[in-house]
Amino acid sequence: MLKCNALIMNYSSNIFQKILEISFSQIIALDFMKICLAQINPTVGAFQQNARKICKYIGIAKKKGAELVIFPEMSIVGYPPKDLLEISGFVENNLKALDEITRKVTGISAIVGFVDKNSSRRGKQFYNAAAHIHDKKIISKHYKSLLPTYDVFDEDRYFEPTHSISVTDICGRKFGISICEDTWGVDVIWPRTIHHKNPVKSMVKKGAEIIINVSASPFTIGKYNVRLKMLTNHAKKHNVPLLFVNQIGGNDDLVFDGNSLVVNRDGDVIGEALSFKEDLLTVEFNDSDVRIVKDKQTPFRRKTQTITGKNEIDSVYKALILGTRDYMKKCGFKKAVIGLSGGIDSAVTAVIAVRALGRGKVLGVTMPSHYSSRGSVEDSKVLSERLGIDLMTIPIDSIYQAYIKALGGVFAGLPFDVTEENLQARIRGKILMAISNKQGYLVLTTGNKSELAVGYCTLYGDMCGGLAVISDVPKTMVYQLAEYINLKKEIIPRNTIEKPPSAELRPNQKDLDSLPPYDILDSILKSYVEESKDVHDIVKLGFDKSLVRDIIRKVERNEYKRKQAAPGLKVTTKAFGTGRRMPLAQLYTR
Repeated sequence: MLKCNALIMNYSSNIFQKILEISFSQIIALDFMKICLAQINPTVGAFQQNARKICKYIGIAKKKGAELVIFPEMSIVGYPPKDLLEISGFVENNLKALDEITRKVTGISAIVGFVDKNSSRRGKQFYNAAAHIHDKKIISKHYKSLLPTYDVFDEDRYFEPTHSISVTDICGRKFGISICEDTWGVDVIWPRTIHHKNPVKSMVKKGAEIIINVSASPFTIGKYNVRLKMLTNHAKKHNVPLLFVNQIGGNDDLVFDGNSLVVNRDGDVIGEALSFKEDLLTVEFNDSDVRIVKDKQTPFRRKTQTITGKNEIDSVYKALILGTRDYMKKCGFKKAVIGLSGGIDSAVTAVIAVRALGRGKVLGVTMPSHYSSRGSVEDSKVLSERLGIDLMTIPIDSIYQAYIKALGGVFAGLPFDVTEENLQARIRGKILMAISNKQGYLVLTTGNKSELAVGYCTLYGDMCGGLAVISDVPKTMVYQLAEYINLKKEIIPRNTIEKPPSAELRPNQKDLDSLPPYDILDSILKSYVEESKDVHDIVKLGFDKSLVRDIIRKVERNEYKRKQAAPGLKVTTKAFGTGRRMPLAQLYTR
């Protein structure tokens, strides 16, 4: 009997122990708060479309058991809306979309980016805002404190900065909600900043246990690593986890890479969302830190690694593909036409177009003249066959001779020069635009950044088009992209990559006839255009002074051409376009 009682006592003890273990594990599980980072691709001004997408991801997050889902900066509006903000009814329609979303948020909290009105009689009319929504109610609104007004950013034109930093309570925990530039403040990693305060530091002082940063941070070469260093620095310095949720997609010249990050309080990146794709990343947070949720719906994400070398070229390649696809889709174009010269620039552009749109939606046109080499025509045919696109051949000799005859009186007694060269380029441009008008194709221009910088391009000729795909890609990087494209299988003909670059507008013409080697040219251009160095500073890098002055003169002399160029996709830190505003009429001597 005693032995039996002992067995019963032991068995009961084991059951009690199991119950305690189960209960303890449940308590731990309950202690973790599940959060989803919704990395989406909004379209500027498409309020209903964006709202549907937001609601869709809210529903997915709920099915995952999340208590909070976070969306990027201005996710209802799309970034950047620019002067659409000044159109009557635009901001009001964005607020109506916010109301629609709010009415559908039940059983979960959501952080959604939008534009709010400034009810004060002072300051700019609007705030760049994020709403904390829960059970059909807006619990709190949070406004952007630091407004970027440099390079492509012009937020001070539209928005009033907030001077009041607040935190919000979500599921019994205090969250600091920052908006993009708010993490780029003073006391971070910069030797000098344009800002005088640190909103993240203020949020931590107010008791924030975790920092959320909703962003529309565009891609440029090297930006990923800078952003990573900044975010991990915040986490370590303030001893708080940080959730960075970034927009993806292309909007005009800007391409947003996503790469949303989860950083623990030690500054370690424990997970990241996909690059250049929509994604939903799930994490769990408790008082001690954050952790990635590993399940079939949310696979484990690798820890972030510094992007260098081939990975950097891969990022540029993906950015150009996404930027091209979104520009065409959001502008209503379904097909693209490209002038194929047999050169490396048009070849790389064609590959990007096919990857963005599909082979059935890209048309190649080769327009040989008397000066076109047989190899260039053949290379265009080989490229088209490998890409699986249609190729149309339209010789321009007869058209060119008609122009020369018509202009005979004007040209009488004058030697052949750049005028006749440009006529050929302009004939080709008009042919491509005619195809565009008649068949609804968007013309993709094929000029690179090096050519655009020094004016090695023709107005109303090869500059004709709706999108300049590689206009921010230096020539040396075009070669890197070509080699990257050919890594697994030769798509771009080897001859296209190896032959000396030429516009083929006169006999035996080569780029090197009027330009230095591209590695030298691109180094000087990077120093001058992207790093704003003057002649003296560039010469100190080891370049010939007369060459540097000549290149800079070329850049300045051709500013008028770039003012009339098609919009291009920004991938470097300083692209020609909205981020570089130089006067045309000026006499500043370098």
